[in-house]
Amino acid sequence: MQYLEGRRFVVAAIFLAVALTFGARLFYIQVLDGSYKLAADRNTLQRIVQVPYRGLIYDRKGQLLVQNTPVYDLMVVPREVKQLDTVRFCQLLQLPLEEVREALKTARAHSRVKASPLVQNLSTPELAAIQDNLIDFPGFTIKARMARSYRTENMAHALGYVGAITPAFLEKEKYAKYLPGDFLGISGLESFYEEQLMGKRGVQYRMVNVRGIEKGSFRDGEYDTLSVAGQDLHTSIDIELQKYGEMLMQNKRGSIVALDPKTGEILAMVSAPGFEPSVLTGKGMGNRYMELLQDTAKPLFNRPLMATYPPGSVFKLVNELVALQMGVVTPQTSFDCNWKLVRCTHRHEHPYNVSIAIKNSCNPYFYQVMRTAVLRGRSTNRFEDVRLGYSEWRRQVMTFGLGEKLGVDISQEKRGLIPTSDFYDKAYGFHRWNFRTIYSLSIGQGEMGITGLQMANVMATIANRGYYYTPHFVKGIGNGGPLPQFRERHTTVVDPRYFETIIPGMQQVVDARGGTANSASLLDVGISVAGKTGTVQNRHGADHATFAAFAPAEDPKIAIVVFIENAGFGGSSAAPMASLMIEKYLRGDIAPWRKRWENWLQGPAERFIRKR
Repeated sequence: MQYLEGRRFVVAAIFLAVALTFGARLFYIQVLDGSYKLAADRNTLQRIVQVPYRGLIYDRKGQLLVQNTPVYDLMVVPREVKQLDTVRFCQLLQLPLEEVREALKTARAHSRVKASPLVQNLSTPELAAIQDNLIDFPGFTIKARMARSYRTENMAHALGYVGAITPAFLEKEKYAKYLPGDFLGISGLESFYEEQLMGKRGVQYRMVNVRGIEKGSFRDGEYDTLSVAGQDLHTSIDIELQKYGEMLMQNKRGSIVALDPKTGEILAMVSAPGFEPSVLTGKGMGNRYMELLQDTAKPLFNRPLMATYPPGSVFKLVNELVALQMGVVTPQTSFDCNWKLVRCTHRHEHPYNVSIAIKNSCNPYFYQVMRTAVLRGRSTNRFEDVRLGYSEWRRQVMTFGLGEKLGVDISQEKRGLIPTSDFYDKAYGFHRWNFRTIYSLSIGQGEMGITGLQMANVMATIANRGYYYTPHFVKGIGNGGPLPQFRERHTTVVDPRYFETIIPGMQQVVDARGGTANSASLLDVGISVAGKTGTVQNRHGADHATFAAFAPAEDPKIAIVVFIENAGFGGSSAAPMASLMIEKYLRGDIAPWRKRWENWLQGPAERFIRKR
């Protein structure tokens, strides 16, 4: 009996303990903890997401390029819309009835209880016209945000644009932190640096009455969080140089890329034809985007990164450097200008050494350079011998950053193409091709494809005597420097001493009598230029013109490539254009007696084609 009495007290104690626990918990929830009250009061609270101030974008000298401007979005919560007077509502917004109905349908499809954008990019006057009337339309609210505006008419491809997030994006885990109606970077720097630019959202809880009138903050802002502004981007672009390059490329198709070889910083990147960045902002942006997309001139096509062409004679420099590294030629090696092997660019002095060959861009010389590098007698089978030799030659060529993405800090970059042995096996069959199949690569023609950015990077590599930094637009994020990958040095397999042997020939191309790019000489303004012309064969029309260079030759501060479609010989158009860009960057202005080149280059590409 005593045993049963003891058990009864134990059971009672357990029940008492449980009761006290639940009682204490209820007291905490109802009296001490306001979070449950917050959940219960959602029908009288308004949760306002504070969109952070998006980071600004500057050029290398601190000039503001991209800023923020206040705009407003009309948001709708479909479940809260009651007896909508669509006729009056459409009159208020000055929108067609079908457009409003379609927008409401889209909002309902996304969520009936969450806010979705109905009309975006309202200006301050448009907001004033409708704001006082919204009280008659429950379920509709105004959301203020900052939209991008541009202080420059240039650099549209690199800057990119910001757009509303789509339902398809919202379904991806990568965009889980975004809400309907949010904006994010779609292309260019705006997209690549989205995480740095967007900042961190804040939240405010405001009390409202049944009429939707705000009555103040909830519990003095105890549950509010502050937004954190995005970081500013300090680019390496010289906007005046960029503007000048875009002016020179008017009425043409092609590209200009200028780099600081010591850092990999991009000084200018011109894609022609282009468009103004403000075109892809504000109301009607979608329609304007479609107009650009349907334009036969393809202004949205970012040529420096996406257009791949055979590099032409500029590639002869890489061919020579690889052969020097292999030890199959020396700077004093002489080859005949034998037109039976391949037609030369023009009649010229005998190429007694590499400098003369570079100066005159001798095709037969560089044909024989590559043949000597590839046909090494590594196999008694002549087909296997060329296959092995070519694979090794290609491996060394690739160390110049060719045939793969460099990793620039905007999207859409193409890899280009340095064909593999397997490529030719598939095209001609295994052991069914020889050096005559691939010889055109020796002079930068054939199946090879290189972007303008890659060509400029090759010039930077030669200027540095064998190394490069990944080209990039942003030199500083907030108060810091560039991303870590842009501080890493990439080195070619070629010994630095061999670069010294080709630079004199590159200087003769520009400054010596009979050089193929005398039009690019800047000796009269005290600047020595090392460069190489190129004429890229084109089966579909006039040949393309290219010129690549760096300056000053003795202490390079700029490496540049100019590519003009259907402009013929590189020395007639691309070379003088590059020289103007170099002069503009190094001196800040163009000498009066050189202004004639500006006038000459204003015309269309057809102007530059001449018989040689």
